[in-house]
Amino acid sequence: MARLLVDLASDKKGEDIVLLDMRPVSPMTDYFVILSGNSERQLKAVLDHIELEMKEQYNVRPWRVEGEASNGWVLIDYADVVVHAFLPEKRRYYDLEGLWRDAPVMVRMQ
Repeated sequence: MARLLVDLASDKKGEDIVLLDMRPVSPMTDYFVILSGNSERQLKAVLDHIELEMKEQYNVRPWRVEGEASNGWVLIDYADVVVHAFLPEKRRYYDLEGLWRDAPVMVRMQ
């Protein structure tokens, strides 16, 4: 599922997509998918695409969604995989890659 979420984000031109393997560093989830959108509109398009495709093609719905594209950060929780989507300035501020720097990077797509 984690790799599928990376591909779905890439489909809609999500930027700087990173897949972190959280299993060695945290019991809360298996993977983080972290991505950026260059505008609120693009971020929303990426997230809408992810949710729609996961629901329609795979019958998977998120456990919860927090935040909004208009605020620059959205979290989509699929239990084993958590998607973090940011506008660039919010991504720099929260620096999840730095916070979880001990997590192995599985995929990095510029």
